[in-house]
Amino acid sequence: MKIEVLGTGCVKCKRLEKLVHQAVEELGITAEIVKVEDIEEIMNRGIMITPALYIDGEARAVGRVPSLDEIKSMLKGGN
Repeated sequence: MKIEVLGTGCVKCKRLEKLVHQAVEELGITAEIVKVEDIEEIMNRGIMITPALYIDGEARAVGRVPSLDEIKSMLKGGN
């Protein structure tokens, strides 16, 4: 599983990255977590508001920080 956190380093971006690491650890899953900070790459994906969360190439949250439980649900294949 590849998880990408897109954001330029704002407080919300850092919080999302921290929650993703926590969710992966609590679920005990193996995942590659990548922080994407390059503004051109972020804009090339059509993201105008950060942070954004991609799981296996699919945008799952844009412009907001999902809760820990929501991230866990996303990682387990839910919404």
